Amino acid sequence: MNIRKTWEEKNLILVLEGRLDTMTSPGLSAELDQSMNEAEQLIIDCSKIEYISSAGLRTLLTAHKTMSPKGGMKLTNVNEIVREVLGVTGLSDILNIE
Repeated sequence: MNIRKTWEEKNLILVLEGRLDTMTSPGLSAELDQSMNEAEQLIIDCSKIEYISSAGLRTLLTAHKTMSPKGGMKLTNVNEIVREVLGVTGLSDILNIE
């Protein structure tokens, strides 16, 4: 998985590309742990995610819980693959999806 990180003022923007699964979610977790404290809001661009597993979902949910007391987290450009998984698991009702 490739993670491209940018900042817009205090908003952390991550563009994820590839598979978000058991092998790659620890890398995303490490990046989030390193950067989330400085962020007021977290924006994750999901347009280039090819696959997402339960481990990836758990990483997103953990980030959501961490960012909720601050400015929150939102998923943008959610493709059909990710949208279907979020819908089936019920996370589409919990996460902010734009």
